[in-house]
Amino acid sequence: MDKFLLQQQVLERLAEDLLQAEQAVRAAHETATHEENIAENKYDTLGLEAAYLATGQARRAEAIRLAMANWRRFRPRPYDAIKGIQLGSLVCLVDSDDKQQQLFLGPDGGSMTLVSGTQLVQVISSEAPLGRAMLGKCEGDEVSIQVAPIRQQFEVLRVL
Repeated sequence: MDKFLLQQQVLERLAEDLLQAEQAVRAAHETATHEENIAENKYDTLGLEAAYLATGQARRAEAIRLAMANWRRFRPRPYDAIKGIQLGSLVCLVDSDDKQQQLFLGPDGGSMTLVSGTQLVQVISSEAPLGRAMLGKCEGDEVSIQVAPIRQQFEVLRVL
């Protein structure tokens, strides 16, 4: 798997997200400022609600811009067994049911699934509990996280 191609997929996905967020900002702003939505009494809050929505969408767009900047500056390095898993590592974990998952430890954001060949790759940040737990680990090491009342354990199969 090519980490640089994965990075490009992340940037493309973030660009799509940014476009959608900017469109949402414009739509909410137009609703907030449209003359038909001027409040006629204290219970007429459509314009105010749209203004709040526009502010939230603008914050979301700014967060996406920041994530894009972080991903553009990011330079994934080859795995160094002395340092263990670091930012930029591509990790294959296996759980107790022998279910494997591919994870790409990135500088920002998560909840993004990419496709590399026939495999799905989950992007996670080093701020995520699993990302933090993996830092410094090597192939063959155990990774353990607590999710609500359940303790999940994984073994590091491969690192690139």
